[in-house]
Amino acid sequence: MKYSIVFPGQGSQSLRMLSDLSSNFSVVKNIFQEASDAISVDLWKIVNEDQEALNLTENTQPVMLAAGYATYKILSEEISLSPLSMAGHSLGEYTALVATNSINFFDAIRLVKKRGELMQAAVPSGTGSMAAILGLDDKLIIEQCSKASLKGVVEAVNFNSPGQVVIAGEKSAVAHACGLMKEAGAKRALVLPVSVPSHCSLMKEAANKFKTYVEAINFKTGNVKVIHNVDADYSESLEAIKTKLFEQLYMPVLWTNSVNKMRDSGVERLIEAGPGKVLTGLTRRIDKSLSASAIIDVSSLKSTIEEISNA
Repeated sequence: MKYSIVFPGQGSQSLRMLSDLSSNFSVVKNIFQEASDAISVDLWKIVNEDQEALNLTENTQPVMLAAGYATYKILSEEISLSPLSMAGHSLGEYTALVATNSINFFDAIRLVKKRGELMQAAVPSGTGSMAAILGLDDKLIIEQCSKASLKGVVEAVNFNSPGQVVIAGEKSAVAHACGLMKEAGAKRALVLPVSVPSHCSLMKEAANKFKTYVEAINFKTGNVKVIHNVDADYSESLEAIKTKLFEQLYMPVLWTNSVNKMRDSGVERLIEAGPGKVLTGLTRRIDKSLSASAIIDVSSLKSTIEEISNA
């Protein structure tokens, strides 16, 4: 069986996540300790005690990176892995780069903490918004965003699966766009509980500041190819990886295309490493011929190991 390993991004976090895995594998707390030391924040305490702090972008990003990497480490220590490729949704792309040894975990934690801080600071609190548009064609969504942009910045930013696209921008423009989407036939236009309008042009200034931090990191050629969000393709050089990470802040996440790229390269199964099952659900909507499963506890870990070893 040919498979890819994928990592979730923001939105998959939940209080006391990884509790079953951490009770059975010491590597979880070890990785969270390493992450906490890197940025002088007790991330494991946040995960287990503080929902409000967990949902702050500057905390969510290092938490999700640590959670995805810890899940991957457990899997890789239990069975020899040979994925065709890896990918991650938005922030999850950093987890993929750590898992492939393209970037050091300590460096990556500090980098995503800074990414979160810059994103949070880019748009005054309460002025940005994101909304999920369900049941409308991609092209129609882009057209309605264009119409609504008379009210301010609003863009299609996450192409998650056919019929599920997220838009982002200024609050009033997003609200106006939601109305237009419903008129155009969308099943739902659901405003998301986030403070930062990720992956839209409002993040360009943050991206310009972030570039300096990305440039300072020592990247290496990874041992597995990573498919990037901005172009649903691999990188040919270390410079290209840096450019794509910088561009990712203000450009759309092409997740549907990324999954199709995996399928076209021969992948039959996606294994989601990290909290939640968001990417597993999206995979089924993108292509029913692909199988997908998420590792969220000991039981799902065991069944994943069995599938890999029996293939």
